[in-house]
Amino acid sequence: MANDDWFVRAGSRPEDGWTDVVDGRVPGWAHTGLRTGALTDGGELRLPAAAVERIVVPLAGTFSVAYAGDAGTGEQALEGRRSVFDGPTDVLYLGSGSEARITGSGRLAVAEVPTDTVKPSTYIARGDVPVELRGAGQSSRQVHNFGTPAALDAVKAIVCEVITPAGNWSSYPPHKHDTHRPGEESDLEEIYYYEADVARGVDAPETAEPFALHRTYASDDRPIDEFRQVRSGDIALVPYGWHGPAVAAPGYDMYYLNVMAGPDPERVWNITDDPAHGWVRQVWESEAVDPRLPYEKESDR
Repeated sequence: MANDDWFVRAGSRPEDGWTDVVDGRVPGWAHTGLRTGALTDGGELRLPAAAVERIVVPLAGTFSVAYAGDAGTGEQALEGRRSVFDGPTDVLYLGSGSEARITGSGRLAVAEVPTDTVKPSTYIARGDVPVELRGAGQSSRQVHNFGTPAALDAVKAIVCEVITPAGNWSSYPPHKHDTHRPGEESDLEEIYYYEADVARGVDAPETAEPFALHRTYASDDRPIDEFRQVRSGDIALVPYGWHGPAVAAPGYDMYYLNVMAGPDPERVWNITDDPAHGWVRQVWESEAVDPRLPYEKESDR
C-alpha cells in the first residue's frame, strides 16, 4: 500500500528557511534525517546544535560553513559544483552537538543522523572523494562514497550519492537491509533525495519535464508498496522492504543522495538481494561499464 509518509514532494515540508526537513517527526521514522535548502548571496541557513551528526553536501553552487561545538570550531569553504551531474563536490562532516551558519549561493542538502557520540568535524575535498563505477551495461552508475565507512569516520551515518545516465537502472537488483543478521545483512533506514535533468549532451525543448522512477515493495509481513514518479527535490523514504530499481528515464539523467543509518551496533552496509532478481549481477561479468561514465566537471573532461 502506498503511504504518503514515505514520500515527500519537493517543498512540502518547509521549516526555518529550509525547503524540506525530514526527521524523526515522520511517523515510524527514527534513525535518519535530511534537510534541503537554497541560498542566494546575502542569505544564510542555520543548523542548530543538536544530538545529530551531519554531512553538508553542496548540490549546486558554492558555500561557506561556520561551525562550533565539541567536535571542532572553524569556517570551511565548500567549492561545490555547477550541478549534481558535474562530478563530486567538497563536503563537510559536522560532529554531534555542532551548530553551524551556512552562507553562499546555490542549493544544498544536509544529511542528519541522531547520535550522542561525538566524532571530529571533518572536511573532505572533491579530489579526495572515492568515485566508484558500479554495475555494467544498462545497470551502470557512478557512486561518490564520501560518507561511507571506508572514507569517513562517523558514528552511524552512511551517506553517498549516485549518478545514473539516461535510460539506465540503478539501485538494482532490488535489495533490502531491514533485518540485523551480523555479517550478512544490516538494519538500515534509507533516504533517497532525487534530482533529474536533461541528459548530458542532449538538446531538449524547453517543455521537457525531467523525471525518474522509484520502487519499494514488501520483503516480509510489513506492508509497503511504493511506485513513484520522482522529480528534482522529491524525497523517498525506505523504512524496510525490497527497494529498486531507481530508473533514469530515456532522455533524462538521474541523481540521488542516499542517507542510511539504523539501530545496529556496527556501521556497515550489508544487503540481501531479492532472490528473484539477484542473478542479474552475473550478467554484468560479460558487459562493459557504460562509456558515458564517469561524469566529471566539464573542465576535467
